[in-house]
Amino acid sequence: MLPCQDTPSTKSTYSAKITAPKPLTVLMSAVPLEIIDNGDTQTFSFEQTVPVQSYLIALAIGNLVSKTLSPISKVWSEPEEIDKAAYEFEQTPDLLKTAENVCGPYVWKIYDLLVMPPSFPFGGMENPCLTFVTPTLLAGDRSLVNVVAHEIAHSWTGNLVTNRNFEHFWMNEGFTVYVERRIQGLLNGESAREFAALCGLEDLKQSVDNLGAQNPLTKLVVDLSGIDPDDAFSTCPYEKGHTFLFYLEKLLGAAKFQIFFKSYIDKFKYKSVGTEDFKSYLLYYFREDSAISKIDWDLWLYTCGMPPIIPLYDTSEQDACISLLNRWEQWDGTGDNFKKSDLDKFQTAQIIQFLALVLKSNNFTLLKVKAMQEAYDYNSNGNREIVFRWLRTCVKYKWIEQLELIFKFINTTGRMKYVRPLYRDLYSWEETRAKTIDNFENNKMRMMYVCRHTVAKDLRIRNC
Repeated sequence: MLPCQDTPSTKSTYSAKITAPKPLTVLMSAVPLEIIDNGDTQTFSFEQTVPVQSYLIALAIGNLVSKTLSPISKVWSEPEEIDKAAYEFEQTPDLLKTAENVCGPYVWKIYDLLVMPPSFPFGGMENPCLTFVTPTLLAGDRSLVNVVAHEIAHSWTGNLVTNRNFEHFWMNEGFTVYVERRIQGLLNGESAREFAALCGLEDLKQSVDNLGAQNPLTKLVVDLSGIDPDDAFSTCPYEKGHTFLFYLEKLLGAAKFQIFFKSYIDKFKYKSVGTEDFKSYLLYYFREDSAISKIDWDLWLYTCGMPPIIPLYDTSEQDACISLLNRWEQWDGTGDNFKKSDLDKFQTAQIIQFLALVLKSNNFTLLKVKAMQEAYDYNSNGNREIVFRWLRTCVKYKWIEQLELIFKFINTTGRMKYVRPLYRDLYSWEETRAKTIDNFENNKMRMMYVCRHTVAKDLRIRNC
């Protein structure tokens, strides 16, 4: 089987036997069968009976232990992290059960999680039977489990029904964000689902601004001729794709669209498909519904920039963030106006969104940013999503004394979502550019290749 065709259009089943020295444990993106003791080594056997594309063949070997979450789910990590990981991901069985309500039966037999080393460049990787997750999710309060919901959703959208090539990547990721937020809505309420969509919309705006509104890579269906897909990676297929599906749900009716969505998964399971397959099936399924005439497919699929229509999301959870933002923007710098108790009624997602809005605002000063640290002490927060947005704000307002903390942050995680924007911000700040390049050169060999390669491009460094 290996070497194999490196394309998502081809799928196959596989089995494997891996021998490793004791006491190391072997895991794969397949169902474990048996372990044979050979004395100084052990042989681990695996079988994947569901056809998978080559990028879903994954192997991990290390000093690994596990804790059971349910009859079909375990979490794995190095021994030092296992208790934290088991606590953080305790809700995994509920997420999986809810995903089945959205998408249909789970066909992969087991669903395990593996906490990766800090250099892992992604939030998660949806390897069947064994999702890889970044240790940055171990926030201590289960506030970042939406990433696990996302990877679980891939069990259907991406793994079971797959984009035939990466020009149709939105069919993997936009669909998966849609399912992730459906799970969120069923477990936490529709307002939580729509608040997540609003937060995603802010991320999309930043991505479009960074790429340029006329950049062809902001289309849903892209032309990757001569382009490395890694270089084309952005939030656009995720959030623009989700927005299109949410729009279709509202246009065609939630109940009807949700039944359609399940039938789409069932019709195309085990296959690799393109955008035209989805379009044709939707038009056939809703052929007697006049609402389909309102869908401008070319506008949604082939137009650059932001989505052509932004749905009217529930803003109830966003309003509190905007209210606090307005207080800070209007503050004249006098008096002791802000306390840590300002955030007492905020969910973690609202704190993250508040900081995203602060970063976007142009009505702050370094004085206000320092006052915010005094009031809320973001420097010592254990949630990486919070600290990431906070440190970007510190760079925006040129708080030079924070530079050591910023370097410590980017040197202790390889997650590109955090590392690339901070490196770009620091490079744009002329006073820190030389130190930023030096920091990268001193730490680049701790990065995985995809992170090192893309950050080097961001820093305009060749031959890295």
